[in-house]
Amino acid sequence: MLHTFSQYSRDLETQRPHRLYKNILRTSFRAALREHSLVAGEDVIERLAKAIPTMGPHPEVPDALRRLRERYELAIFTNSDEDLIVHNVAHLGVPIDYVITAERAHAYKPSHQLFEYAHRTMGVMKEETVHVAMGMFLDMKACHELEVRGIWVNRLGQPGNPDWLPYDEVADLDGAAELLLPA
Repeated sequence: MLHTFSQYSRDLETQRPHRLYKNILRTSFRAALREHSLVAGEDVIERLAKAIPTMGPHPEVPDALRRLRERYELAIFTNSDEDLIVHNVAHLGVPIDYVITAERAHAYKPSHQLFEYAHRTMGVMKEETVHVAMGMFLDMKACHELEVRGIWVNRLGQPGNPDWLPYDEVADLDGAAELLLPA
């Protein structure tokens, strides 16, 4: 069902005009449940959609971000809306310099538009950035196409995509911090 939900979400994210992620979530949940012959009322759809802002980080993330923050500015590029991601950012407990949302960029990853908007907003060239993310399709694909250094956080031990090399691969954010911070 998760795969079905993800496919519906991706399809909706590429349509114009831009839709808010909260609406994509609800539509994709309904479609995935229907496709799997599962019956759920609107109350269940709302609970699923409203769960996103309550999600906290993986256990090692706050400490790894604190260490990275000693040397780097930190940015989050998200396919989320402003009002959804603000809660997730607060759960990190670490100041984030830039939060780049699909809502503001009017584009979803892996669209180059979101990455280009982010680089303009941050006032940096793509060569000055390292993109660390869990998404092979959403993130490493764009990194490859835009020639941005990518670090793939492969928490699930999935196979990567050799078509989107080069990227570094680590098991968690501690691994990314080890790559980026001098010993």
